[in-house]
Amino acid sequence: MIVPVDHTEPVPRRVRAVLAGRTVLDTTRAVYVWEVPHYPQYYVPATDLDPAAIVDEHHVQRLKRGSARRIGLRAGDQDRPAAGRVYADGPLEGLARLEWDALDAWFEEDEQVFVHPRNPYSRVDALRSTRAVRISLDGVTLAESSSPVLVFETGLPTRYYLNRTDVDFTRLQPSPTRTACPYKGRTSDYWSVLAGGSVHQDLAWAYDFPTAALLPIAGLVSFYNEKVDVHLDGRLLDRPVTHFS
Repeated sequence: MIVPVDHTEPVPRRVRAVLAGRTVLDTTRAVYVWEVPHYPQYYVPATDLDPAAIVDEHHVQRLKRGSARRIGLRAGDQDRPAAGRVYADGPLEGLARLEWDALDAWFEEDEQVFVHPRNPYSRVDALRSTRAVRISLDGVTLAESSSPVLVFETGLPTRYYLNRTDVDFTRLQPSPTRTACPYKGRTSDYWSVLAGGSVHQDLAWAYDFPTAALLPIAGLVSFYNEKVDVHLDGRLLDRPVTHFS
């Protein structure tokens, strides 16, 4: 039984993907398909894939949205088996769905996109502020600022980014952890926190080179509101509950 696709929209931006320095996907006809509620995936016309990079794996899958032929990708000395699938019938006929991590990099127009496509209905705004922010844990002040940058991101609590000179780095321990965000880019630093006689893993981070829209947070430090105490204008905020809790 083929299940209808609940929500699709045309992508108004050029989408490209690169493997081993070679552009294997270049399209202005991508489609957003919401496989999960929070963000979409790109589905692209199979004819906009570089045919020289496609490896037919001769494996047909019977999926809920139709039959699909599994493909691999090959470029230079890189082979990526099971890199995607091309639908042969159903509402997605003729479209290919590539695994995000099968490619080295994805671009919307000329800006790199990380982790997954950006939700066109999400906003992320970085606004300078003069509100008083104090970050503490187990009664220990970790940072205090009257010139934070507040980041408002759809679906997440407000994040407070503080100048490094406002952070007590004697309480922070560098961590090898690195993460990426579709809206902000890749983190450059992570820190664990020393407080209450314990090491609290990976509570703070920074983006030295964020995406263009988030340049106000470049080099600033933020903490997970879910795991520290945030005092805003002298008032202790409730700790939000999110998937980072």
